[in-house]
Amino acid sequence: MAYLLHIETTSTICSVSISENERIISSKEMNDGYSHAENLHLFIKEVINESNITINDLSAISISSGPGSYTGLRIGFSAAKGLSYALNIPLIKIDTLKSLSNSIISETKQDAYYCPLIDARRMEVYFAIHDSALNEIKKPSNLVLTEESISIFELDKAVYFFGDGITKAKSLLESNPKFKFIEDCMPSSKHLVKLAYNKFLKNDFEDLAYSEPFYLKDFFFTSSTK
Repeated sequence: MAYLLHIETTSTICSVSISENERIISSKEMNDGYSHAENLHLFIKEVINESNITINDLSAISISSGPGSYTGLRIGFSAAKGLSYALNIPLIKIDTLKSLSNSIISETKQDAYYCPLIDARRMEVYFAIHDSALNEIKKPSNLVLTEESISIFELDKAVYFFGDGITKAKSLLESNPKFKFIEDCMPSSKHLVKLAYNKFLKNDFEDLAYSEPFYLKDFFFTSSTK
C-alpha cells in the first residue's frame, strides 16, 4: 500500500490530494487567484489529517511540473522538494498538459486528438496534442493564437480542446466542425493520481538536486522607473 501526496499549483487553483495507490482518499482545492503561498501548506496538513495518516506514512510526492504560472510553479516545487528531502521519499514529476489530456481521455473514450490549452496571457497559450492512448502527437509548445496559427490543429480526426485557454481560443476555432470544446476543465491534483502511481510502480523518480519546473519559455522580470 502506497500513500502519495499530489500537488498542483500551475494555475490560479491551489490543489492538494492524497491517494492510496491510485484511489483518491482526500482532496482540497481552491481557485482564489494565486493564493498558493497562503494555502498550500495548510491544505497539505488538512488532507493528511482527513486521510487518517501521518506525514511519515507518505511513500512519495507528485508535483504538476508545468507549463503554467512561474510563481505557482516555484511555490509548488519548493514545497514538494522540501518535503521529499525532509521525509527521504521520492519526488514524481507529472507534465501538466498530459495530466489534463489523461483526465479527458478517461471521460470521453473517443478515438480523437486531445489538446489542452493553458492561458499564457494576452493571446498566447501553452498546448500539446495527444492521441487517445496519450501518445504525444505534438510536444508542449507555446502559440500566439491567430487565424493563421490555428492551422496546426487541423488534423485527420476530431480534436477536443479544454483548459483555461479555450476562452480566448474558441472564437477562432468554433467554425470547424471537427473541433470539440470541453468547458470547466482546469488543472487539479486529482488529475495527477493515476499517472503518478504508474510512475511510482516503475520507480520513475526525479533527482532532487536537479529537478526543476517546466517553464516552456523564459521568464522575464520587468522594471519601472518613476
